[in-house]
Amino acid sequence: MSLPPLSPEQLVKPRHFELRMSLIYATLFVPLGTHLPYFPLWLQAKGFHPEQIAIILAAPMFLRVVTTPLLTALADRAKDRADVYVTLVAASLALSAGYFLPATYAIVLAVSLALTVFWTPHTPIADSLALSGVRRFGSNYAGMRKWGSISYLCANFCGGLILSATGPGAVPVIIFVALAATLVAGLFAPRLGRPRRASPLSATDIQQAATRLFNAYFLYFSCGVGVITASHAFLYGFVSIYWKSIGISDSVMGMLWAWGVVCEVCMFLTFSRLFGRFSVVSVMVLAGAGAIVRWIAFPLIWPLGLGVTGFFGVQTLHAISVALVLIGLQKMIGETVAEERTGAAQGIAYFSNGFFMAVVTLVSGPLYDRFGVDGFFAMIPVALIGIGLIAMAARSAPQRPVRG
Repeated sequence: MSLPPLSPEQLVKPRHFELRMSLIYATLFVPLGTHLPYFPLWLQAKGFHPEQIAIILAAPMFLRVVTTPLLTALADRAKDRADVYVTLVAASLALSAGYFLPATYAIVLAVSLALTVFWTPHTPIADSLALSGVRRFGSNYAGMRKWGSISYLCANFCGGLILSATGPGAVPVIIFVALAATLVAGLFAPRLGRPRRASPLSATDIQQAATRLFNAYFLYFSCGVGVITASHAFLYGFVSIYWKSIGISDSVMGMLWAWGVVCEVCMFLTFSRLFGRFSVVSVMVLAGAGAIVRWIAFPLIWPLGLGVTGFFGVQTLHAISVALVLIGLQKMIGETVAEERTGAAQGIAYFSNGFFMAVVTLVSGPLYDRFGVDGFFAMIPVALIGIGLIAMAARSAPQRPVRG
């Protein structure tokens, strides 16, 4: 599929392109690195029941699966995606102030639903801008994107330090201030005009090519990836609450979250050397097995007296259960999906991950309420189902990789 030609204006590289995109990534991931580990703690501090927490976390996941492709398609059609990005960040900032209202269940749920519509597209639109720079000017994507990982780590760690000094009430303040910084950085986003290829999450690209991807191998594999990923829902939703309940401080909690991300990054750096010759199915089965080991170990750490050190050990498995899933998915797409349908493939995988994560998150609330940390054991069959789907994909795998 040939791409439309670049206009003369689009051939001109904006000044300090890499620096400006690095700044966007550095600010973009601070609110994300605060929300995931610490928002459930704030919900608990406001007196919400585990089932209510699960609904507040899961309902936006269902909604954003639908709304994010629509908004990324809007960004693709706009005069400039940077303008859409700034508008979405400004709307997110305004909506995040809703968490300063009286924290009733209805208000928090409504704010979370509205916020996810405008917040979730930030990353794919930023990626779209960065990748346009890669294609047009030869910019280094990893060199820009790494600042997002660094800021996410800092948000995990520093967020724990702030909460240890102020309590969970600081979470909405951190998110609001971080989104304000994201907005300021967004004002300096490079203007690149319309993209020549749709965003990976664009509804347009998905609609045009999805039917060609509906083969057994791709569907089984995508669902398997989504289910293995969804087995982490209990971790993301309730592990901070559990750690708090056994007396682990917020600062140590921040280090535990950050350590998992460090291990994930280390896997990205060493994957080719360690697992480069593994088939994509083997990589994904290993990821699922790592998840199972993780869910078996988590409830046993504290009763066995392994303490915080044991939790650091379990968090090391983030390199297996999360990083290998991310790498394995991209490896599968690269080997079996033609270049012109890559965007649609990414979008369908996003749908799969989002849907299954939302379902398991919704179930995690009642599990934690009834079983506490033993709810992790319920994630074992979830991961097993994911491995089973990967095995079914292996039976219908294409005989040889696609060219290009």
